[in-house]
Amino acid sequence: MRRRPKNDLDAQPLADDAFHLLIVDDDRRIRELLKRFLQGEGYRVTAAESAEAAYAHLRGLHFDLIILDVMMPGESGVEFAGKIRAENSALAEAPILMLTARSEIDDRLKGLEAGADDYMAKPFEPRELALRVASILRRAAPRSPATAPPGANVVRFGEFAFDPDRGELRQGDDVIRITERERDMLRLLVETPGEAVSREALGGGGGAANERTVDVQVNRLRRKIETDPANPLHLQTVRGFGYKLATER
Repeated sequence: MRRRPKNDLDAQPLADDAFHLLIVDDDRRIRELLKRFLQGEGYRVTAAESAEAAYAHLRGLHFDLIILDVMMPGESGVEFAGKIRAENSALAEAPILMLTARSEIDDRLKGLEAGADDYMAKPFEPRELALRVASILRRAAPRSPATAPPGANVVRFGEFAFDPDRGELRQGDDVIRITERERDMLRLLVETPGEAVSREALGGGGGAANERTVDVQVNRLRRKIETDPANPLHLQTVRGFGYKLATER
């Protein structure tokens, strides 16, 4: 009997706990290509042609990751990402993978500032995007509580405390909302407290290793943990190399 390819839509039924992805792109061809391919990879996929259409889906559905085009008619992907991050809901913490044209460097930086976790430049191979999606979701998955007692590895700096096992940042009793990329950066920084971590390592490899994008993400994180982001006490620059986190342990 002939075997169906892995990414044939009806090759395998979706698991009940399959990750749910939202694709927002005004290009119908790209939407259909990505939807078909990612469904074949085992994801539940919803597609929207605009930010307005995406909001309609967001009102009644939960999404584990959003794949978002920058350039769209009406509300741009950058504006859409900014509004999502400003929400007081679980959706505000959903990872965002932004799609940009290869020449749109400024749009990539604006997207990261607005709260995107990562980006991919068009054109791209669907398989590469699937690998990037899997990597983001793997980082976003909660860690097993059996790895360490709650709070055992908490690192403190000033009024803040970061638990790398839970991926949770607190200021006193308040939980500070951070993106998956910011969470990854903090985990790297607290692994060697007080020691410099290179921009390349903080970028996570691939396109996100670009020095300018790492600087944008660090500045965004500083706005959450520094009283004066222009004169940081905790997340300090190591000139010509990267950054370090000044901690209390």
